[in-house]
Parts: sequence; structure tokens; C-alpha cells
Amino acid sequence: MATDLAVILPRVLIVSRRSVRKNKFVDFVGEYHLDLIVSYGAVPVIVPRVTGVHMLLDSFEPIHGVLLCEGEDIDPSLYEAETSNLSAEEMEEIRRLHASDTAIDKEKDTIEMRLAKLCLERNIPYLGICRGSQVLNVACGGTLYQDIGKELTNKLPLNERVVHMDYDNYDGHRHPVKVVENTPLDQWFKDSLEDEKMEILVNSYHHQGVKRLAQRFVPMAFASDGLIEGFYDPDAYNPEEGKFIMGLQFHPERMRKPDSDEFDYPGCPFAYKEFAKAVIAYQKKLNGLTNVKKSLKLDQEMEKKRKIIVRSFSLARNIYEHGINSSKESELEVGAEFLESNTALSLQQETRLKQIGATVRNSSSYIEKLKLNEEREKLARNVMGKMSVEQLSDLMSFYHMMGQICSEVLERKLHDLVNELSS
Repeated sequence: MATDLAVILPRVLIVSRRSVRKNKFVDFVGEYHLDLIVSYGAVPVIVPRVTGVHMLLDSFEPIHGVLLCEGEDIDPSLYEAETSNLSAEEMEEIRRLHASDTAIDKEKDTIEMRLAKLCLERNIPYLGICRGSQVLNVACGGTLYQDIGKELTNKLPLNERVVHMDYDNYDGHRHPVKVVENTPLDQWFKDSLEDEKMEILVNSYHHQGVKRLAQRFVPMAFASDGLIEGFYDPDAYNPEEGKFIMGLQFHPERMRKPDSDEFDYPGCPFAYKEFAKAVIAYQKKLNGLTNVKKSLKLDQEMEKKRKIIVRSFSLARNIYEHGINSSKESELEVGAEFLESNTALSLQQETRLKQIGATVRNSSSYIEKLKLNEEREKLARNVMGKMSVEQLSDLMSFYHMMGQICSEVLERKLHDLVNELSS
């Protein structure tokens, strides 16, 4: 029996982190994340970091939000052709100093990059904490410092340096960040900010950070050494409408007073509160687009026609997905004629049917079109292979922007169509 979307609670996907315990791998997620998501009305769904899960992400649908948090360093090949100017000796020193973070986990990278890009494509609410903010920046074409100490801190005067990782005072360490006015962080911490300083003290557990911020984002906070400590997409931020795309380098969920669950500031849990609000609104919006009225019971003749049309679409889909053509042209014509003559379908339904090849009249010509598309894709890959990192980043940002515009316009039109059918 099909699941009723109306009874599914808002779901937030969180990818686990792998660790070794008693010589065996274990997956875990920090409990503070889970507590806050549940307390604000959503359900955390843990995506295990195990081999092959990146191929099974469709199984986790419906996805109403994604929270990505701690983890190892991101594979530098994902954001720079030439990783950095660090010498082999410096890299070895970094690996020795940050042994728990420098082991690249490509499976986790793949899972989280796919989820981040899915959120960007479908405007699914996304909150990135620490590594999760770095994943978001890289997914949009930004870059990272491979090591803040070597690439930033050591180049600054002593009075401008910031300690971003203190292993001797791990949870107790804080450093100031300056909050940018008229940003969500400003709203959440306004009661704790002084007008002149606009500063709060944040925790810090990272040796990497944003080097070049992706074009679509706006900074929300800076450390005194200039490092970006928070950013968001202002065009994709409206929790009441289900919009939330944000990254925070610090951990507000862990900013607690010693031996207490009391937060350092009243604004600390607001990132989770507003994120959950967006998740709930996104779910309602998604349900409004996908819920349809129960179909009428068809008489025997209409049911026979329906089965013929369904078979036509099924045959077309086999051609579309596998290039298999064991059908007569007349069988494909039934589906094509139905689409041409029927006006009761919504735009979304018609688009989906076209995507699975329902309008195919001649299988051989359709397969030729697929081959032509493959040739075009190959040519595009060759051209882009010769482009610089900056050119590719700009191109990616442009298409992200165009995709967002198309998604918003399509969403609005579908919403209007649903309202018309309901009235």
C-alpha cells in the first residue's frame, strides 16, 4: 500500500561519521544535533557512511532537509586542481598534528556532495555545521584552506592570529567573531551583541576553512584573522516559505556553559530552530504539490483503455532507459496520441511522461537522438576540460543560479495548477 505523505513527519537526513572502536568501524552522529532536530519538530534520519550508500540515496526519499556536520578533511581534489603551495614536509607535519581529521574519507565525501547538490537543485533546506559548511562551499565552486595555520595564521602578525583548534582545551576554547549586520546571525544573537563590537565568542574545532567563498553566498561572520565563520544564500533564505541554505564553521549546538546544558547565548539554538521551521514548511509545500485526489473507479471499457495506454508508456520507457524495442509502432502511437489529445494532465505529469519517453513514435529515431546527446556531452566535456578552475566555478555558479530560477518559476506554476484542479 502506498505511503500517505500526509502522515510522514518532516525528515532531516544526517550522514554519520565513521570511527574505530575496539578494532571495528562504528558510525555515529553527535547527540546534540539529534536532540535539537527532534525538539523542534522534525525527525532525524541517519544515512550510514558505508560503501555504496551514495548509490542508494533515492531510498531515503522523501527528503525534507539535510544537516551535514562533523567529519574528516574534504578531498582537496574536489576544490582545487593544484591543492596548495604546502611542501611535503609541511603536509606531513599537518597530518601528524591533526591525525584524526586528515585521513580523507572519499565515500563520505561522495555521499555528502551528492546530498548538498540535491539540496541546491531542489531548494531543500540545508544546514552545514563545521565540515558541513565546507562541503556546501565546495559544492558551489568555492575553495578551502588545506591548513589555516600554515596558509593563513603564520602569515599574520602575532596580534592578529587566531587559534582555531586547541586540543588542550577542546570544548572550552573560544575566540571572537564579528557578526555582519542584517544577516540571520545578527537576528539570532541581537540581544547578545554590542552595537560597536558586534562580537560573540564561538567554539572552534577545525584546521581547515573557507578560502574563497562561492559566488552565491554572503558572509555572516568573520574571525579577527579574516576567516569566514558563517555564510548563507540570501536568495534561498526564508524559513517560513521552506527556504534555508546556510553554513556555520563553529558549533552552536556545543556552545554550552561548563558542566551544563545551558547555552552560552540565547541565540545558540536558533540555527536549528529556523532550519527545522524551514524543513516543516518545505514538507508542507512538497505535500501540496504531490497530494492528488483519489481517482474515480473506472468502468470495464475505460479500464481496458487505461491498461493499453499504460503498456504504451511502459514500452516507451524501456526504449528510453535500455534501448530495447520489442514493440510495434502502433503500440507506441497510443501513448503519443493520448498525450497530444489529453488536456487533463498537469504540467508536472506531462513533463514526467515525456521524460520517460512516453511520446516516442519511432524507436530508431529516438535512439539516434540519444546517440547525438552522447556526442554533445562528450564535446562539452572536452571543452570544459580545457577551462580553468575559475572559469568552471563561474560557469557552475551561473547554472546554479539559472537552475534556482527555473525551479522557483516551475514550482509557482505547478502550485497554481494544483490550486486550479482543487477548485
